[in-house]
Amino acid sequence: MLDDGKFDEDELRIVRRAFARQMLAVGGIVHDPGLEDAFASVPREMFVGEAPWQFISRLGYQELASRDPAAVYQDINIGLRADRGVNNGSPSLHARWLHAAGVQRGDRVAHIGAGTGYYTAILAHLVGDAGHVLAVECDADLAHRARRNLATARNVTLVEGDGAVWPREPVDVVYVNFAAMAPAECWIETLKSGGRLIFPLGVPRPNRTPTGGSHTLYGAGLRISREDNGYAAGWLGPASFVCAEGSLAERSAATALTAAFQKGGIEFVGSLIWKTPAPVGRCWYVGPDWALSYDAAPSANPSGPPIRS
Repeated sequence: MLDDGKFDEDELRIVRRAFARQMLAVGGIVHDPGLEDAFASVPREMFVGEAPWQFISRLGYQELASRDPAAVYQDINIGLRADRGVNNGSPSLHARWLHAAGVQRGDRVAHIGAGTGYYTAILAHLVGDAGHVLAVECDADLAHRARRNLATARNVTLVEGDGAVWPREPVDVVYVNFAAMAPAECWIETLKSGGRLIFPLGVPRPNRTPTGGSHTLYGAGLRISREDNGYAAGWLGPASFVCAEGSLAERSAATALTAAFQKGGIEFVGSLIWKTPAPVGRCWYVGPDWALSYDAAPSANPSGPPIRS
């Protein structure tokens, strides 16, 4: 341990490895050595700004009492832009979602809502030198910080812009880190065969939350995979995220989507209906040009990696 009481780098490596195993365990993941190694290798303290750090509690933002980097290796949301309610989100939730995404070495991934780049760096570790991560962040300050944090990551391209218009080339995975009331067209239509979209579907609260920004009143994570004849869909559990801005912030669907969440049953959805007529009486939600159906996707042989437990 250093003279000032903080853990040195050798000790932090042990802390990060323990943290990685804990987050996978909390996320219900029995075995994913690649993901464990990614969480153990990426230093979270590099991406959450200078101490003192703020974390979300039931009382809102509170300051972590410790300035030791070891203190950030907990399953907590750490504030990045407290005025907008933007955080470095729950590591156990992201462990579960990244596991569900099934990111492979050599994959091309679009990370939409990259923040300061922590989960971008984890994705970059997962895809390796042969893969590539496109990171998109609309907030100028966060994008600047992410560009600095990811400067040595040769397999990452960072774009400051609207996440609704990226990616623009075929990808294996689209990983979204803000809630939207509908998937953007490019998130669906750029997926390769077997490609996976992970995103939070959510309805914004009518007013800004006490912690700043607009957050979900109702929200859930979804995994969409492109099959031979359609799109499979699966529920990843409830989720609370900061809500989309820009072109994805249109609230015209809020009433119908709120009603769908209130009636329940999203955990039983089996497919995404995209730009085709939705089956009458078989859908959890029907929106303009898309729907979530209880029926399985037409393909009986999914080509993408399955959700593993």
